[in-house]
Amino acid sequence: MDIPVARGTYAAVLGPAYQIAAEIRALELIGADVVGMSAVLEVVIARALGIRCLAFSMVVNKATGFRTPKLSHQGVIEVGRRAGGRLTALLTELIPRLEIGSQSTSAK
Repeated sequence: MDIPVARGTYAAVLGPAYQIAAEIRALELIGADVVGMSAVLEVVIARALGIRCLAFSMVVNKATGFRTPKLSHQGVIEVGRRAGGRLTALLTELIPRLEIGSQSTSAK
């Protein structure tokens, strides 16, 4: 599969607004590679309830405040829509390999 994957530090923010340039610079200073508003709070709660989780984050834009033209929600949705087929292919390949219902935390 031709899907770029990277390791990094995910900075979770509450949203629902895009960050301003100063916020992004501050998060970069403390080591953030990407910033997002999704998944982290849900995973924290699920893990507290003993639920095993797998989360994906799709990086769809460079930080707001650093680009021209200005970031728009519609633009983010469009990039996500274009990448949806690759994400579907990844999940189609991955899900059968997961040990659903077991206590193992690794894929086959």
